[in-house]
Amino acid sequence: MAGGISLHAVDVARGVPAEGMRVELYALRDGQRGKLAESRLCANGALDHPVVGGAGVTAGVYEAVFHIGPWLRAQGVGAAEPAFLEEAPFRFTVTDVDQHYHLPLKFTPWGYSLFRGA
Repeated sequence: MAGGISLHAVDVARGVPAEGMRVELYALRDGQRGKLAESRLCANGALDHPVVGGAGVTAGVYEAVFHIGPWLRAQGVGAAEPAFLEEAPFRFTVTDVDQHYHLPLKFTPWGYSLFRGA
């Protein structure tokens, strides 16, 4: 896939995709934080939004925010309110708009890993 930003989340403690987790994607420009996308992840834990195909993506700094705490509570996992992890922000830079930036989140109620995947 060429161009675009995809977000994907998996609860690795239970081995399930984070279907329904709310995610936001912001473009950070000139000290301003502009929302590019906000959605809930699909059944496979992936974002289904035009930004995945490159809509609105330009070179620059972005921040993805994964709302872990509310999702865990909705799953009945027993996360307190507030949870140990309420949100997982991930700030990254798009340097080549022709490349695809796949950003998977692997998480448990106590920690997470965010990286650029293939």
